[in-house]
Amino acid sequence: MKKLLLLLALLPLCIHSTRAQESAIFEFRIDHSREVQRIVIALDAGAAPVTVTNFENLLRHKFYTGLKIHRIIPNTLVQMGDPLSRKADLTRLGTGGPGYTLPPEIHLANTAGAVAMARLGDDINPARRSSGSQFYICLKPLPDLDGKYTVFGHVTQGMDVLNNLSMQAADTNDNPVPPIFIKSAYLASAPPLQLNIWPFNR
Repeated sequence: MKKLLLLLALLPLCIHSTRAQESAIFEFRIDHSREVQRIVIALDAGAAPVTVTNFENLLRHKFYTGLKIHRIIPNTLVQMGDPLSRKADLTRLGTGGPGYTLPPEIHLANTAGAVAMARLGDDINPARRSSGSQFYICLKPLPDLDGKYTVFGHVTQGMDVLNNLSMQAADTNDNPVPPIFIKSAYLASAPPLQLNIWPFNR
């Protein structure tokens, strides 16, 4: 009986450890180019469990696939996750989401490679609730953002890709021109089905 109780006590720790190691993969394509560029994000469920659970659910439902990067600041920041980026009308770009916000889980610093949820400013969002889907990636340390945004992951592969994307041409609202699409986005533990029917997919 004591052994059973010990196993039950350790079970949540094992589940937490597994969740903390989950990774997300994003693949990008610039406009009509056939070249696909890839990054890997390690998700930190220990620091932001609610945020990571939401992010994983969005990935499972292919929420991010087909969206565009809608903000780039050279060698500084890349932002994405707005469903309005699917539309041709860019007037409200940067204001969209899944219809809900998330509680703040502000614990980690905005270091180079940090992945954090975007949000509305303190003047209209004093509780600092996060966007339900929009997030940004720091391309260098951004200490001015520390203590203000929920960091929930870190880029483990592809910082060179992100820096290259951040250097693309942009309009006056920092929106990339030509557009940069998220070709696919998924959890490493649940990759999309790849049909390998030779020779038709060569």
